Amino acid sequence: MTQTILYARVSTSEQTLDHQRTQAEAAGFVIDEVIADHGVSGVTTALRDRDEGKRLFDKLREGDTLVVRWVDRLGRNYQDVTDTIREFMRRGVIIRTVINNMTFDGATTDPMQEAVRDALIAFMAATAQAQAEATKEAQKAGIAAKKDQAPQAYLGRKPSYDRKALDQVTDMLTQGAGTSVIAKAVGLSRQAVLRIKADPVHAEVVLGAWEGREA
Repeated sequence: MTQTILYARVSTSEQTLDHQRTQAEAAGFVIDEVIADHGVSGVTTALRDRDEGKRLFDKLREGDTLVVRWVDRLGRNYQDVTDTIREFMRRGVIIRTVINNMTFDGATTDPMQEAVRDALIAFMAATAQAQAEATKEAQKAGIAAKKDQAPQAYLGRKPSYDRKALDQVTDMLTQGAGTSVIAKAVGLSRQAVLRIKADPVHAEVVLGAWEGREA
C-alpha cells in the first residue's frame, strides 16, 4: 500500500510542525505520516545524516509520494538536493512540493520530458543554494563593516550564547520559529533571542570579538 509522507525540517516545536502539516493539507495533500527532524541545520547537515532523514530513506518505497515544503528541505546544497531527488525518483518515489505544487516523477521515459524535468530540478536546487549563500554573504559584509566602524564597541560584556547556540538560533529564526520556542530549545533567555533577532550581524560580531579575545 502506497503512502504520502510529509518530511519537515523544523525547530523543535510541535506547533511549528503542525503549521507545516496544515499548509500541506491546505494545498490539497492527504498526509498519511509526518517525518520531521528537529533543531537540525539544513545548511550544514545532509538529509542522510539527519536522524529522521535516515528513516525517510529506509521507509520510502516505490509508488510512495514524498511531500516537502520546498526542495531545500532535501539537502544542504545544490549537489545534495539534486542527488537526493534523483535517488528517490530511481526508487519510483514521487516528490511534490507545497510551494508552487511542483511534481518530480521518474516514471516518464520520454527523453524531452526527462530533460525538462531534470533542468527544472537543477534550476530549483541552484536557486535554493544561491539564496542561502547570498544571505550568508550579506551577513558577512555587515559584520565586516561594523568591525571596521567601531571594533572596540564589541568587546563589552561576554554574550550569553556560544557559537553552537547562535547558529541554532539563527537557523530557527530563518525557519520562522517563535522566540519563546527558540529560547526554550537552545537554553537562552527570551531577551537574548530577541536581541539576536533584532540585529543578527551585531550578535555575530560580539561573539567573534570574544572568540578572538579568548583564542
